[in-house]
Amino acid sequence: MVVGNAINPNDAISSAGKVELLFFGQLKERLKCSKLSLEITQPLTISELKLRLVSQYPHWQPWLEERELLAALNQTMSSSDEIVKAGDELAFFPPVTGG
Repeated sequence: MVVGNAINPNDAISSAGKVELLFFGQLKERLKCSKLSLEITQPLTISELKLRLVSQYPHWQPWLEERELLAALNQTMSSSDEIVKAGDELAFFPPVTGG
């Protein structure tokens, strides 16, 4: 008898699904898009996801590759090496300044 967690051969398939992308502020205006669902087949870093977006929407490159672009994964500020999985929400927005 085997006790513990069994390895499910379908685990690789379960990582596929949609990521909800949100764009805010001037970024939303520049991209002419506030929301997008993106199908992924495996987890990606935020940087990899941005590269994929640029490959699908080449005219977005100048804005998605800005160094100051901020990202929030599941409503938590995140660095570009954070992992995005199916079912996650990823928001992009320009830096916010206050006075």
